[in-house]
Amino acid sequence: MSPLQIVSIVLTLGITLVGVAMVARAVPQIMSGFKLGRPENRGDAKGRRTATMLREIFGHTRMSRLPIVAIAHWVTMISFIMLSLAVLQSYFQVWDPTFMLPLLGSFFLWGWANEFLGWAGLLSILWLIWNRRKNHPGRSAGHDGRKSRFFGSTFWQAYFVELVIAIEIICVVTLRGLEYALDKTGSGEHADVLHFPLTFWFGEWFTNMGREGIKQFIVVISVIKIVTAMVWLITICRNLTMGVAWHRFLAFFNIFFKRHPDGRTSLGALEPMKVDGKPVTLESLEEMDEDTTFGVGKVEDFTWKGLLDFSTCTECGRCQSQCPAWNTEKPLSPKLLMMTLRDNAAHRAPFMKAGVSGGDNRENGENAPDVLGATLIGDTGYDIDSPLMAYNPHGPDAVIDQDVLWSCTTCGACVEQCPVDIEHVDHIVDMRRYQTLIESAFPSELGGLFKNMESKGNPWGMSARARLDWAKELPFEVKVFGQDVESLSEVDYLFWVGCAGAYEDRAKKTTRAVAELLDLAGVDFAVLGDGETCTGDSARRAGNEMLFQALAQQNVETLNGAGASKIIVTCAHCFNTIKNEYPQVGGEYEVLHHTQLLNRLVREKKLTPVTRPGETPSSVGAASTGKSVTYHDPCYLGRHNNVYAPPRELIGSLPGVEYREMERSGEKSFCCGAGGARMWMEEKLGSRINLNRTQEAVATGADRIAIGCPFCRVMLTDGLTAEQSEGNAREDVEVVDVANMLLAAVKSD
Repeated sequence: MSPLQIVSIVLTLGITLVGVAMVARAVPQIMSGFKLGRPENRGDAKGRRTATMLREIFGHTRMSRLPIVAIAHWVTMISFIMLSLAVLQSYFQVWDPTFMLPLLGSFFLWGWANEFLGWAGLLSILWLIWNRRKNHPGRSAGHDGRKSRFFGSTFWQAYFVELVIAIEIICVVTLRGLEYALDKTGSGEHADVLHFPLTFWFGEWFTNMGREGIKQFIVVISVIKIVTAMVWLITICRNLTMGVAWHRFLAFFNIFFKRHPDGRTSLGALEPMKVDGKPVTLESLEEMDEDTTFGVGKVEDFTWKGLLDFSTCTECGRCQSQCPAWNTEKPLSPKLLMMTLRDNAAHRAPFMKAGVSGGDNRENGENAPDVLGATLIGDTGYDIDSPLMAYNPHGPDAVIDQDVLWSCTTCGACVEQCPVDIEHVDHIVDMRRYQTLIESAFPSELGGLFKNMESKGNPWGMSARARLDWAKELPFEVKVFGQDVESLSEVDYLFWVGCAGAYEDRAKKTTRAVAELLDLAGVDFAVLGDGETCTGDSARRAGNEMLFQALAQQNVETLNGAGASKIIVTCAHCFNTIKNEYPQVGGEYEVLHHTQLLNRLVREKKLTPVTRPGETPSSVGAASTGKSVTYHDPCYLGRHNNVYAPPRELIGSLPGVEYREMERSGEKSFCCGAGGARMWMEEKLGSRINLNRTQEAVATGADRIAIGCPFCRVMLTDGLTAEQSEGNAREDVEVVDVANMLLAAVKSD
């Protein structure tokens, strides 16, 4: 054994012992941090959860939204996993440079896999490094760093991880070439293209070193490989919030424990507000203590799954790049929010485990008062031009600025984009629940909303008697439950009109159009009339869970008592709430969005769009199709419920209409700005979300901007009016519901 080998053995064993000791300390520390979170049951359907985890990780199904990045990341990931065996082999090669793994070492297919993954992995990691540099915030057009999805990410950590991977792969490929040379200078049994298909060519370079020289070089490269791996391990164990590294381990668990075992994104229904792991209802509320905390007022109020979410964040910024708030110069970045909560949890964890309360720093250092005393949501004193100041995981006053929390539209773009299944929307609403129910710290506009919903059963504060005014101009009688029918089992569908459809003038046009189309198609339907009340969507997403519970239970009692089973809705928010959230309070129904039912009726030839002789799109009025149409996907119809095709198929059925898709469409559609109760709040920060979306729609050159939700209609109509007043849009462009366009194409004179 040479002196080089002796030094190498001491060095590698020593640094390995340090690494193992660091891991033995870090893993329990991370696990104990998760245990500080509130309980949550995510252990059901283990078989489906395992299948989902394997599919998402090894199929990269969530990563595929950025295809080139996904391919490079997949190759790098597989290389990292498979080539880890090469690190094991290096430990033996330090002792014996001729060592090969038993069975695998001389198997030619193993050599092929190693070499292919080595070269492919090297190209992939170099491309990922280049891509990160290319999209560095400092390189953004006009130096507007916000446009980079990496804005706010911890660059040294990302570069460190990527550099380590590159060094490891270079060592693996180099060792393959050295192993070829070593074999060729020996027996030569495996020194051929079959066993070294991609490294034989440079392995020839090493043959001139002589057999002993090759052995010493193998020892040196093995040491570099081991030391690099251990430096990486020690570094991440010293930085437990290093998500770009720890996600390699935590992502398996985060995906396994995602809300839906079958792999659906955590959208649609919100998670119910829970205390001690059990959903809060109006009945259980009466049994709770006065000091019971609702929602999340400090980071340890999140569930253990929430804390796991934060730690798993890879800082990739996909959520940030799709967020409508961030894209309109507001301080909310889903990525920065997760990073801040992760860092705050890590800083608070030692004090929480030691049982230290705010202000008691006798055993835990001088930072204890700041870390424990800061409120989770408050005023950080940030400047709108410095959004990073809206996040301060160390306190001392507030961790996250209130403007961050209330900028969210709950559109779900962050959840849809996240490759590791972080449940951003649930966490944001949980924090809103605390602010609304415990602190009464919500935007002033919401006070009027809550009052109207409580006293009048609708956000506008209108009388229940006016809920049927929309039907007065129809040429037929609309059946009303309790007056014309005694049970909804007597009709095909209950038509849930909704508050907007009953009270908002633009939405009334859609309500009438749907009613006329159903009548023309021979569909028997009825409405509840003044028996309807608000579904509670805006109240729930504003954090007023108890108001939602009251409204939901009232509606479910009405629906169940009326014998409702099939329901049609025109509002995407009503659709989502009745379909996905009412089952939480005992309401199980088949719910159809009007575009789904109308599309079915067209396919069944019960409605036939036609162009009559002498008629042009411009001659049939404002509700006409126009010559060209673009469609805006409502967030609560599209992303939250995956209803993308029916509206487009309906538009495609209209004769003589050219369909023009917006660049941001489908799962990448941009929000109108009304979700998450933002419909009722003033937009005071940055530019207006509805203007951003309207400008994109106008840029298509379409004559009509089609929508499928009354909230979207209000927001885009207001945006279009603003654009037209500035001369940025043609006066003949209009925002119309798909139902209005269909009615114009089928209605006879």
